[in-house]
Amino acid sequence: MKEHRMQVFRSAIEGLIESLEAVIRLSRWDEAEAKPEPLVSSAGKLLERLGTADRLSSAKFHGTPTEMNKVGAMCAVLKRLDVAYLAYRQQIDAPQAGASTSDAVAALETELASLDSAAWT
Repeated sequence: MKEHRMQVFRSAIEGLIESLEAVIRLSRWDEAEAKPEPLVSSAGKLLERLGTADRLSSAKFHGTPTEMNKVGAMCAVLKRLDVAYLAYRQQIDAPQAGASTSDAVAALETELASLDSAAWT
């Protein structure tokens, strides 16, 4: 597999993390203050980046065993981020008894913090 393909996966993961971090930061933003445009822009790209992650993680790839292991690990990260965001949205859209928006944000933040960058670097 060419290095270009590996870079596509890396970029997808990094972009998705960037957008998820922007969503987290914006969720904590004081409404009285103006939101920074780069943060709003990054959060606005989240659905596009989730779509890219879904396409990449569901595609079939061939290569050496080492490359296939690396791609598999990167696909697992993409899927994990997708699941984490879905759980976040479910908590935000239909909060369960005793759960708050800050709980949903904290859970998403914890998931991001627990990622091992060795899987895609």
